[in-house]
Amino acid sequence: MYSKTVIHENEMNDKTMKFLARFVKRVKGSPPGVCPIAVQLSFLQSARSQTCGKCVPCRDGLKQVELMMLSIVEGKADLKTLDDMVGLCHMIEDSADCAIGYEAARIVLESVELFRDEYVSHINEHRCQPEVGQTIPCISYCPAHVDIPNYIALIGEHRYADAINCIRLNNPFPTACAFICEHPCEEKCRRDILDSPINIRGLKKFAVDMIAADEVKVPKCNVTTGKKVAVIGGGPSGLTAAYYLSLMGHKVVIFEQKEKLGGMLRYGIPNYRLPKDRLDQDINAILSTGNIEVKFNVSIPEDISMEEIDKEYDAVYISIGAQLGRTVEVDGAHADGVYSAVEVLGQIGRGNIPDFTGKRVVVVGGGNVAMDASRSAIRCNASEVTVIYRRRQVDMTALPSEVQGAIEEGVELLTLNAPDSVVYDENNKVTGLKMQPQIVSAYRAGRPSVSAANSEKRIHPCDIVLMAVGQDIYSAPFTDYDVNPKRKTFNTIETTRLKSYRKIFAGGDCVFGPSTVIKAIGAGKVAAVNIDEYLGYHHKILGSIDYPVPKENDRTHIGRVHLTDRSARERKKDFGPVENGMTYDEAMQECNKCLRCDHFGCGTVEGGRV
Repeated sequence: MYSKTVIHENEMNDKTMKFLARFVKRVKGSPPGVCPIAVQLSFLQSARSQTCGKCVPCRDGLKQVELMMLSIVEGKADLKTLDDMVGLCHMIEDSADCAIGYEAARIVLESVELFRDEYVSHINEHRCQPEVGQTIPCISYCPAHVDIPNYIALIGEHRYADAINCIRLNNPFPTACAFICEHPCEEKCRRDILDSPINIRGLKKFAVDMIAADEVKVPKCNVTTGKKVAVIGGGPSGLTAAYYLSLMGHKVVIFEQKEKLGGMLRYGIPNYRLPKDRLDQDINAILSTGNIEVKFNVSIPEDISMEEIDKEYDAVYISIGAQLGRTVEVDGAHADGVYSAVEVLGQIGRGNIPDFTGKRVVVVGGGNVAMDASRSAIRCNASEVTVIYRRRQVDMTALPSEVQGAIEEGVELLTLNAPDSVVYDENNKVTGLKMQPQIVSAYRAGRPSVSAANSEKRIHPCDIVLMAVGQDIYSAPFTDYDVNPKRKTFNTIETTRLKSYRKIFAGGDCVFGPSTVIKAIGAGKVAAVNIDEYLGYHHKILGSIDYPVPKENDRTHIGRVHLTDRSARERKKDFGPVENGMTYDEAMQECNKCLRCDHFGCGTVEGGRV
C-alpha cells in the first residue's frame, strides 16, 4: 500500500554518479541501505591488504586512514579526526607509487565529499543518519517499490490474480513491465550470493500470461472527494498518477495529444517487444476504476490553454514525456532518406509500417531506441541493417539482451565509428554515411570516452539513415511554467511540485530526462501521493491481500531460469512477440528460490501509503 510520508524522487547528481560508477565496482555485493562509511571502510581494508609495503604512503598511510575511519564508524572521533584523515588522504594521493595507494585515497576523499553528512552524524550523534538502515534489496532497487517477495509467494501458490493486485499496489502496469522492464530489482537479489538472481521479470510475465490484467478487478475507489485533477499526457507516468488519484476518490481528466493512450509504451516500443493488445490490458484495468475521463487529440495551447486548465482544476500533473527524437548535427542531415528513429518507431506504433525492401539501412546510436529501430528495419524487409556507434559494444546503453537479439537477427555492429556526414547524390538522395574512426580515451562519468582516431574517414554505403541518438522533450508550450531552457525539463521541488506554482506538479521523463518505464511509473505514483496531500487528504488504497506465510529457505544451488526467444529466422519476419514465457515448472522453481529477505534478515514490510 503506501508509506505515511510524502515520497520524494531520488535523483543523483553527476558527481554522485561518477563516484558510484567507480565505487560500485568494488562494493558490488553490498546491499542498499547500509552505512556508506562502513562500506568504505571494508574497501579500504581490502585495498590495504594488497599493498606491497615498499612505499611509506601506501604501507603506513592507509593503515592510519583505516584507524581514523574506524574511530569515526564507532563514534569515537571528533571533527579534527575527519580533517586529519582528509589531509592524510591528499598526501597519499599525491605521493603513493601505485594505483592501490592513490586510488584508495581518492575514493576516501570522494566519499567524504559525497557523504559528509553521514560522517558528521557519526562524529556528533554517534550513529548513522536516520534513513540509513537495512532494506529489502529487490524492493529498494525497484523505482516503484513493488512488494516483490509477496507477489512471488502468491505466484508460488497459484494465486495469480492476487499476485497482479499485489503488483498494482505500487505499479498499475504489471503486463507492460512483464515484457519490457529493465528489472533493476534483480541487481542486488541476495539469491546471487548462493547461485544467481531470481528471474523476477520472468515471474511477473508468467502471472500475467496465466490471467489477463484486465480480467483482475482493481481495488474499489474511496468515497468521491469532489476534487478534479488534470493530467497532461497519457503515458506511463500520467496513467499511473491517474490510476492512484482515481482510487483515492478524485476525478481525473487526462489530456492526451495522440489518438490512443500509452505514450512511448505504444509509440516508441515495437510490437515484437510489447504487443499492443497486451498493453491495452493494463490500460483497460486503469480506466476501469471509473473516475478517469480521457480527452484524445488535445494539444496545448492549440485546443486548450494552461490558464484554462489551471482555473478549472484543483491540481495539475504534467507528464508529457520525451517523445521527440534528437538528431546529429552533421553535413547532409537534410538529405532525403535521413529520419529520426523515434519518429519512425512512432509511425510503426500507429500501424504505418514502412517498406524498406531492398534498402540498406544505417542506424546511428547505441541505446535501446537504436536496437528497436534496427530490429524493426529488419522486419521492414531491409536488405541489410548496420548500427553505427562511436563507442565500444560493451559501452552501449542498450540492454545486452537487446543487442544480442539484434545480432542474432542479422544486424551488423560497427563500433568505434562516429558519424561525420551524410553522403547524398545530385537528387538529394542518401548514398552513404561518412564515418570518423574513434579511439578509446579517458574515463568520464564512469565509462571510457572516445576521441577521433588518427585514421582516414570511411564511407558506409546506405540508402536510409535512422538517427537514434536520444530523445527530446517538447516543453515549448509550457515555457512559463518553470521549464529549464537548456534541458527543456521542468524544475520541481522535492514534492514534485513546480517551484513557482503551488497546484501544478510534474514528473517522469519531462523532469529527469529520458529514462526507463519503471522510473516513470514510480514518478507518477509519487506525484499522486503528493497531489493527494496537497488537496488535504491522506488516502489509503482500499482492500487487502492475505499473503502466504513465508516458507523456510531452499538453499539448494539451482541455476537461473532464463526466458527463451523464438527462433531468429522466424521472428525477424514479423512483429509478433519475440519472447517466450516460463513453463509452470520453471516458474515454480524460480518462486521456491526466493529467500524472503522481507522476513528473514530485514524484518517485515509494513503496509501504509506508497
